[in-house]
Amino acid sequence: MNVEMSVNPDNFEPVRLEFHTGKLFTGQDIRGVKKTYNDLNDAYQIAFLVKGRFFEDSCFLHTFEYYDELRKVPLGGRTHIITVELAKLGYLLDKPVNEMSTSERWAFYFRYITDREKRGKINEIIEFEEGIEMASEVLMTISRDDVERARLMSEYKYELDTQSRVVYAWQQGEEQGRKDGELQGEQKRTLEVAGNLKSLGIAIEQITRATGLSYDEITKL
Repeated sequence: MNVEMSVNPDNFEPVRLEFHTGKLFTGQDIRGVKKTYNDLNDAYQIAFLVKGRFFEDSCFLHTFEYYDELRKVPLGGRTHIITVELAKLGYLLDKPVNEMSTSERWAFYFRYITDREKRGKINEIIEFEEGIEMASEVLMTISRDDVERARLMSEYKYELDTQSRVVYAWQQGEEQGRKDGELQGEQKRTLEVAGNLKSLGIAIEQITRATGLSYDEITKL
């Protein structure tokens, strides 16, 4: 299972989640005399989407699995993508803990765990939901090996995320050039790409490496 926070999810978030779910599932080693595909464990990619509304509906929780939409037949596979949109949880602030569903309690816990003003309600949820109490204990006893694996996976994801944002910015620049019908020079197009990267929050050092522009040129954009 992989759990992560996406503060400002990009437009490629759905396929990104699918990619990392696939790696999580296929990363299992079932080679062996007495093993079959049935020995594969379920893979869960759980993403907490923090800012904004990613899906247009009002539901904060979505679960995605392989499914024949036309014939309404589930594959019954073992990969699952779960998204939790924390920006949609405002209605829970005034909802009593005993009236919340299990998923609502878990979502509230992850959304407000660091909010001191919500500490009373968080403690009430921990007492009410045994699974959340166990999760809190696990967080306190996580091993160094687990931390290292999480760090390496985080670095890998960051590398791919940054690469995708760079390519996306280049594509935006090229598309804008076509729309304007202009034969833009390489320098002008590079400046537009750098501006797109800067607006996406990419570090100036990374923009410098990607475009070849100087620090001063980028800061002036």
